[in-house]
Amino acid sequence: MIYNTIKSTYLFLFIISIFCDVSCKQPNKIKDDKIVIDEKIIPGANHTAKYVPLLKGKRIAIVANQTSIIEKKSKFNPNINSFHLVDYLHNSKEIEVAKVFAPEHGFRGKADAGEHIKDGIDSKTELPIISLYGKNKKPSKEQLENIDAVVFDIQDVGVRFYTYISTLHYVMEACAENNIPVIVLDRPNPNGHYVDGPLLEMEHQSFVGMHPVPVVYGMTIGEYGKMINGEKWMKNGIQCDLTVIPIKNYTYNKKYSLPVKPSPNLPNETAINLYPSLCFFEGTNVSAGRGTDSQFQIYGSPYLKEMNYTFTPKPNDGAKYPKHKEKVCYGEDLSESKYLSELDLQWLIKAYQQTDKKEEFFNKFFTKLAGTKLLQSQIEKGLSKTEIEKSWKKDLDKFKKIRQKYLIYN
Repeated sequence: MIYNTIKSTYLFLFIISIFCDVSCKQPNKIKDDKIVIDEKIIPGANHTAKYVPLLKGKRIAIVANQTSIIEKKSKFNPNINSFHLVDYLHNSKEIEVAKVFAPEHGFRGKADAGEHIKDGIDSKTELPIISLYGKNKKPSKEQLENIDAVVFDIQDVGVRFYTYISTLHYVMEACAENNIPVIVLDRPNPNGHYVDGPLLEMEHQSFVGMHPVPVVYGMTIGEYGKMINGEKWMKNGIQCDLTVIPIKNYTYNKKYSLPVKPSPNLPNETAINLYPSLCFFEGTNVSAGRGTDSQFQIYGSPYLKEMNYTFTPKPNDGAKYPKHKEKVCYGEDLSESKYLSELDLQWLIKAYQQTDKKEEFFNKFFTKLAGTKLLQSQIEKGLSKTEIEKSWKKDLDKFKKIRQKYLIYN
């Protein structure tokens, strides 16, 4: 009987050991005696304890738009789950918010792409709003007078021609010139899982491409700010007093869904993922879906009649004057396409090959978007997608070595 009891005990311990061995190999993390399957990504703005103390007793300016959200429960109203950063800091008794700087699309994010934004007053806080996409794209000395610190909190999408990184450059440059520190509240990059595309040649520098980086650069906006500083890309090689408040639980392997659309014409994850590949159409006679509800998920023009899918652009909140307004466009619906981990030229090449108006296909804006004249030439000569991509490889390898110096996350 004793033998049977010992045998049973050993059998039980053996089974437990196997279970423990298997469970210990699972990717779950142990934290505070609790098993965490997938820790939530927490943007820098949520870590108020890390940056609010840096702002106490100071007069500050905030660079913000509709994405500048703090997800935090209200102590007074349990139904409120989030606050706008400007509202949150404006309500602090120990911080004086003097003004708000607004990027392209405005403070509330409703203006058209490329539409000049006027200065104004925020109706909720009565704070002055100064546009950085109107009379000036760089804060002036007068606009920064008596400012002790600037807080920058805008959701980026990780694409060179998305202008929020250009706004960051000019804010950092102006603050460096006036000895004002900048605090960037970092946010995840929804296109941070890859690096691809041609590098910008500096002779084609513009507000839609200010730095020698590829179209998709695989960095958060905080990391990008560190690179602007470290590579001395600002005027006269000046550097800024920069602090980045990092994201918690973030890696580039984690997919991140934006809680607020970053601009009027990027309404969902699919549009954001396709944007690096489809935005090239902005430099052609092909529509990328502005003036529809499927922006950057479809493409077409009146000159692609061999294609079966059709749509008709009409004025809407994100496009008052859409390309090919009220005209039937023929093209493709990509809303069900696979999730991309590369910049995909197949649709641009296909549209050029099938258009009835090859001589009118490209416009001057295309070179600004591409950052080089070579891409247009390659497409016109009939090079394949693979051949074009090979021509980027050497420059991409060089960029990745530079990029590595400034990464905060894996």
